[in-house]
Amino acid sequence: MYPFPHRHLLAIEGLEQPYIADLLDLAESYALLNRQGKTQRDLLKGRTLINLFFEDSTRTRTSFELAGKRLGADIVNMSVSTSSVNKGETLLDTAATLNAMQTDLLVVRHGISGAPALLAQKVDAAVINAGDGTHEHPTQALLDALTIRRRKGRLEGLTVAICGDVLHSRVARSNIHLLLAMNSRVRVVGPPTLIPAEAARLGVEVHHHMKTGLKDADVVMMLRLQKERMTGGLVPSAREFFRFYGLDAEKLAWAKPDAIVMHPGPMNRGVEIDSAVADDPARSVIGEQVEMGVAVRMAVLDTLARGLRRNA
Repeated sequence: MYPFPHRHLLAIEGLEQPYIADLLDLAESYALLNRQGKTQRDLLKGRTLINLFFEDSTRTRTSFELAGKRLGADIVNMSVSTSSVNKGETLLDTAATLNAMQTDLLVVRHGISGAPALLAQKVDAAVINAGDGTHEHPTQALLDALTIRRRKGRLEGLTVAICGDVLHSRVARSNIHLLLAMNSRVRVVGPPTLIPAEAARLGVEVHHHMKTGLKDADVVMMLRLQKERMTGGLVPSAREFFRFYGLDAEKLAWAKPDAIVMHPGPMNRGVEIDSAVADDPARSVIGEQVEMGVAVRMAVLDTLARGLRRNA
């Protein structure tokens, strides 16, 4: 195992293959322990983990909380809606407060791209980006990769189609960086209005039709239509979007017969994905993604805490 070279986990972009592989291997070991019920450890005993979420979240915040508890950390969930932040306190004031609390690990979700990176410059804690604006969501990409690897046995050489609202998706960006680093073939599929202009420069294939985008794909990753981040009429209607870009059995038939279906959640059923596909036990791994989220976040907390011990 390679010593992790970073104090924080702010992005997948720039993270090299050996370190990604190590995180996935460690997460795999935690996934096995979790399934055996052997999860209570003392690796983070005496460490304080603060979940600081400026945007609503259920899966991510809860899985970080559970991951921290399973490693023995003291957990604090800061509610921004009732905190001083909501009363006008600046992000830098918050950083000073967190330093005074002697926080060890800080999980941050924020609506503005770069906010976790700014906090990382100002706090003594190891910072984990739990999603910032339209920038990145690194632990989601890691849990997606772990889910794929468990089902397919590898990442290298697989064709992964990322479909829907790529423009506003931090999940898509982190997945693109990770999958390319692990030598997967990546396609983005969606209407021209929802594909970022720089997509082709990232090294992915761009498709505007589901038939060509899903052809012989090993993995079909659907994305949430993020209406809260949209300005203007980027899509005509939910019904029209589903007609052309929503995943149903007919469209899934264009992928390989053993292709798996993913979605980071929360799902808009009947908009991005048909319920029959989302709930298909043979093809859908959406439930497994949630399970792997805890294992991946345990691996990330464990890895960054080791760095804190080295620097102590």
